[in-house]
Formats: sequence, C-alpha cells, structure tokens
Amino acid sequence: MTCICSVPKSHSGVKSIAVRVLATTDLHMHMLGYDYFADRPSGRLGLSRAAALIARARQTARNCLLFDNGDGLQGSPMGDYLAEMDDIGARQPHPAIAAMNALGYDAATIGNHDFSFGLGFLRRTLEGAEFPVVSTNLRPHHPLPVQAHALLTRQFHDDQGRTHALRIGVLGFLPPQTVEWERGLKAEIEVQDILLAARTGIAALREQGAELIVALAHSGIGALAPAPMMENAATALAALPGIDVVIAGHTHRVFPSADHPQGPGIDARRGTLAGKPAVMPGFWGSHLGVIDLRLEPLAQGWRIADFTCRAEPVGADEDHPAVTGPALSAHRQTLRHFRRRIGRTERPLSSYFSLIGEDPGLRLVAMAQRWHVRRALRGTRWQDLPILSAVAPFRAGGRGGPQHYTDVPAGRLTLRNIADLYLFPNRICAIRLTGAELCEWLERSASMFLRIEPGKPDQPLIDPEFPSYNFDIIDGLGWQIDLSRPPRYAPDGKLAHPDSHRICALTHRMRPVAPDQPFILVTNSYRLSDSGLFAPVAAGRPVLLDSSCPTREVLRRYVAQRRVLAPNPRAGWSFRPLPGTSVLFETGPAAAGHLDGLSTPVEPAGIAPDGFLRLRLHL
Repeated sequence: MTCICSVPKSHSGVKSIAVRVLATTDLHMHMLGYDYFADRPSGRLGLSRAAALIARARQTARNCLLFDNGDGLQGSPMGDYLAEMDDIGARQPHPAIAAMNALGYDAATIGNHDFSFGLGFLRRTLEGAEFPVVSTNLRPHHPLPVQAHALLTRQFHDDQGRTHALRIGVLGFLPPQTVEWERGLKAEIEVQDILLAARTGIAALREQGAELIVALAHSGIGALAPAPMMENAATALAALPGIDVVIAGHTHRVFPSADHPQGPGIDARRGTLAGKPAVMPGFWGSHLGVIDLRLEPLAQGWRIADFTCRAEPVGADEDHPAVTGPALSAHRQTLRHFRRRIGRTERPLSSYFSLIGEDPGLRLVAMAQRWHVRRALRGTRWQDLPILSAVAPFRAGGRGGPQHYTDVPAGRLTLRNIADLYLFPNRICAIRLTGAELCEWLERSASMFLRIEPGKPDQPLIDPEFPSYNFDIIDGLGWQIDLSRPPRYAPDGKLAHPDSHRICALTHRMRPVAPDQPFILVTNSYRLSDSGLFAPVAAGRPVLLDSSCPTREVLRRYVAQRRVLAPNPRAGWSFRPLPGTSVLFETGPAAAGHLDGLSTPVEPAGIAPDGFLRLRLHL
C-alpha cells in the first residue's frame, strides 16, 4: 500500500530547494527478487526490485539522497552462505556492499543482525563500502569502519537552477539490546541509549554546520515518552530538537500506512513522528521509502516548509543491473549449496496452522532441540530432570503477508528446508524452571489471542499486533487456553490483566504439573536476553547450557542422523471448549490444499481483502 502525507505549502514566493530522500531498511540479504525458502522467484521483495524504484525516483527529482537503515547482511540463505564461505575481503567485496556502491548510497547504518556472523566478518564487509557507515550509539572496543556521524556536503539546485551547497548531517542508531542478543558482543562493544547518544550527535553536527539532520534509526516506532534504553525509540527520537527526518526500521512494518497503529506522536496516515517526516519501508526490499522535502532559506541555513512521505511497494517484473550484477554469482552458488539433500520427510511440513495447534515442522525443531540438550547434559546432575522444548513459528503470515509461511512438501529435505524451518541465527540454551514459571511462560504466549465472547459467531482470533515469533509452544506439556478470559499480557509484555489466567489443565505425561515441580526448558539465546516478551520470566533462572551451536545446525545434524522423519503435527495444546462459539483465523491461501490432513476441523470462510484465507473454527 502506498500512503502519502503532506503539510500545508508555503506561499513565501522565495527560492526553494526540493530534496528527495530515499531509504531502504531490513533487506536481510534479499538482494534479488527470489524467495530462497520456496525456491522460486518472487515479485514482492529484493533490493534489485527496490533499485528499479530508486532509478525512477531519481529521474523525477534533481536532488536526491539515498540511505540504508541496517540489517542488510543476515536473514537469507545467501547471507548464510557468504558468511560460511567467509572469503569476503578487499579483493572480494560483499555482494550487498558492491550493489550499494553501484547504486550510489550516500550513507548507511548497521542493525543488530549485522553482528550475527561476528565482528570480524562485519569489519571485512564494511571495509568495502564507498559510503560512510554511521552508528552514533555504538562504542566498539576495537576499530570498526564505522563513524559516529557523517556530514555530507551536496550541491543541490533550487527552483531557478541556482546551485547551493547543503550540509546534511547523518546519525545512525541500533537497539541497545544488541549486546544481549548476539553472543560474545558484551566483551567487544557497548551500545548506548539511543536518545542520550542522539543529543550528543546532534550537538556535534550542528557545531560542524549541519543544516539538515537525518536520523537512520534501526529502531521501531514506539512510545513518544522517552525511557532509558528504549528498543523502539523512533518516535521519541523524532521529538528531539535538531532531528529533521527519521528513517525507522527493525520491526518490519510499513510507515506511513493505513493499517499502522496510531498513537501519541504517531500519525500513520500523514507519515509523521512527533510532527517530523518519517518512513519505515517494510523489509526484505518490499518497499522504498520516499520523503520529498521542500526547503526554504532562513537567515542562516534552511527550514522544511513542506514535505510528503510514502512507502512505495516494489514492482513484480523490474530488476536493476546494479544489483543483479554483483549478486548473480553468489545467488547461483547459494542455490547449489542449499539444494543439497540431507534427509526425507514422510509428511508435509507447513506452518499454515501453527497458531491453532498443528505444525509438524515446529515439532521437528522441538525434537531436535531436546535431542541436543539431552546429549549435552548426559552425565551431569541435571540428566534426570524432564526436558521440555520451547519453539515458535517464525513464518506464519502476519506482517510478512499471505505467502509468508513454511510449506515443505513430503519427500526429500534439503538445506534450504532447514533454513526455512529455522530462520534466525539463534543458539540453543537450556534453563531450569518450575511448573509455576512454565505456566507464566505460556500465559505470555497465550496473549496472542483476542478475548472471545462465549456464544457469539465468527469473532477474530489473533491480535495483529502480536508477532508469531513470540508465540512459544512448549513441547512435552499439555494445556488448554481459555479464550473467554482476557489476555494477561499486552503484545509488548506489559501486564494488562493481572487477575486473568488463561492457561488451565497444565500436564506433563498426563499428570498435573505442580507449581514447584522442576523442569529443564530448551529455548534460544534470544529468549535469554534482557529484553523481549519472555525476559521477565527467563531472567535470573539457572542456565544449564549456553551452547555455541546455532539451532539451525543442530536441526541439520538431527535430520541427517534420522534420515527419514514423520513428526506428529499436534502441539499438545488446545482451546478450552466454548459451545456455540466460533472464531475466524487467517492463514495463507495455499493452506486450502492441506485442510484434509487437519485433526482440528475448520471451514473455509472466504479470502480477506489482504489476500489471507479465512478459516472458521468452532470452539
């Protein structure tokens, strides 16, 4: 969807300068219009498609700036392959950097996932950049080719064709929680509070004569009120005096957009944060952010007299050679590597029904995690404790759209399928929890569902603000979710209804779980960080295993050892019966071909305007 915002035009009649700011964010190494997980071309993503929009945008604007907002190096099989080969260097520039050089990016920042392959890989990759890479709140303990801020001088033309030298300051920010999310970073870097670092950066750029300051915020659109160490600080950042333009990211949303939530300081239709022009151009190259500024002169410098903002979706059939050239060789090598067979599945592995309790792929991941931890704890004093395995669906629609699902047919399993089943570079960890703490863990997951009124038909089931990667199921337990009660937690983890408890009939091996009963819970390194939905319940719990092995690699080894698999799709939980009540659940349209294999009866209820298939579930 393309949304435009504007402010009233100036009628001063004096000369003015039109400047177009273009932005990409969260590319996650989707260089080409290709879906590696489905192994087919895609018309909805890719820097090569966004580059075609960049070229057109430059044709209709004389004065342009182009920025990237981070998380460009990790997130696709191509990114994983390049990191595994690890031959990036001065003579072999990273394809993403080579493409950005060819496109003439003016500056970029880095995101939290750019650290996923280690500082050495990041350092060698950024050394190839022919544009400044800024990170204002990053404090590395050893040199990185990154600077705290940049001052760009550009020769721009006004309406009469006269040339003016404009000084544009650029700041960049990443979430302070990055040091918690990525292994080993605490000893290598510090990441300051975004707002604290921004104030210092603004002062430094103004002292150097910056006339316009652009904030590249690899940070989501959150609260207007400042708070220490905010992860999603784009709105509060925009409110700082001295910030003129904000590029937001990290949360994979589109802004401005008719379906983006409004809030204090957030005008999702006009495209402003704290009154400042702002964009968040989706993810994986799905959109190009475009901000058109009209600058008018002051006694000293310039002011923004008018602006329009939009997030423009990419086209299905256009690619740009500036990207396809550097990326094509790596693309072909990636396909050869990830098409290697490692096993076989006797049943399809899809995530279309993850959120109603059926996902054989998720069960497979849970089995592999438990297998790894059981072997790692053999011979320790923990070996006799019951081992449970927490997993969440990463590709289950939501902001990714109706094609954003895992769909592996029965038959051979390849490395590509493994990457599809486990998207992120997390590590396997294990902690000790009690029955009461497990119940609280599940309460947080169960907050994904809206409150359902008994006896009413066709009520929406899923809270669209709750991402599927926060919907943990715990394999090895059985439980019911009472949807007639309100969710105990809000999507941001805040306690919403303290007296509400949705989890009931919690059992282990068919026996009720006692509040003080000890368990080992297998989870991932992200869950053990100091932020996120599960941080309050995970923090401070005894860590029995903090593996250096990525979960995806454990999954590969498990499949290679077992060779032939047929995981049970049932997840061990169900909704508590509410007679005479039905809910509507949205999933990918391709789910229609899998309905016969469901143990939970559902009825097709049409296609939603955004392309999702609606299914009716009787409670």
